[in-house]
Amino acid sequence: MTPEPAFLLHKRPYREASALVELLTLHHGRVRAVAQGVQRPGSRSRGRLQPFAPLHVTWVGEGELKRLRLMESRGAVALLAGEGLLCGLYANELLTRALPVELPVAEVFAFYTSLLEALPRPDSRAGALRCLEFSLLEALDAAPRFIDAEGGELDPQARYVYDATSCAFRPGQPGLDGRTLRLLAAGDWAAPGLAGPAKAVARAALAPLLGARPLRSRELMRQLAERRRGGSH
Repeated sequence: MTPEPAFLLHKRPYREASALVELLTLHHGRVRAVAQGVQRPGSRSRGRLQPFAPLHVTWVGEGELKRLRLMESRGAVALLAGEGLLCGLYANELLTRALPVELPVAEVFAFYTSLLEALPRPDSRAGALRCLEFSLLEALDAAPRFIDAEGGELDPQARYVYDATSCAFRPGQPGLDGRTLRLLAAGDWAAPGLAGPAKAVARAALAPLLGARPLRSRELMRQLAERRRGGSH
C-alpha cells in the first residue's frame, strides 16, 4: 500500500515488546494495529510513535486488527503543555471512543490536523475543538439540526434543550435561547458569547456516542480548572 498519513491516538503495551495502537489515518479513518517490537529500548520506531506526531504508515492484514509495517515521521511533533495538552488528549480520546473502525473520515483528519496547529494558542483552542467535534458528528450522521423536534424554525424568544433522538431541539428549561441556537447554526462557534453554548451543544450531541463511561481527559481538565481556582484565592 501507499504510505498513509496518520496520527497516533492511543497506544498500550502488548505482549513482551509490542504495542496495540489506534491511529487516525487520512483515507481509512481509525485503524487498530499491532506495532511489533516498538517497545524495545533500541527500536527506532519507539520515538516516532508518539501522540501528536505526524506519521506515514503502512500495514498488512485483512481483519480488524492490522500489523504495522512502516512508521516514518512526516514532520515535527506538536509541542503541547498544560491546557493545550489536555485538549489534545481529549481529542484523541474522543476519536478513539466515537469513531468506528475503518470509516473514511478525511474531513475529520483535516480538522484534527488544524486542531494540533491551534492548540499551542489559547485563543484558538475552543474554536478548533468545536470544528473537530462537529465534523465528527457530521461524519457519524449525528450532527445537531438547528430546528425544533417537529421540524419547525426555532423561536428566538423561546428556550430549548437538545433532543438526542431527533438531533434537534425541544422546548425546555434551563436550555438555550432560540436566538443563540440560530447564531450557532451559522457555524461561527468562536463568535463572542457563543463559546459556552457551542460547547454545551457539542457535548449534548456527543453524549449518546460516548455512552455512560466518563472521558478521562475531561476529568483531568476539571481537576486542572479546580487547581487554578484554588490558586487564585
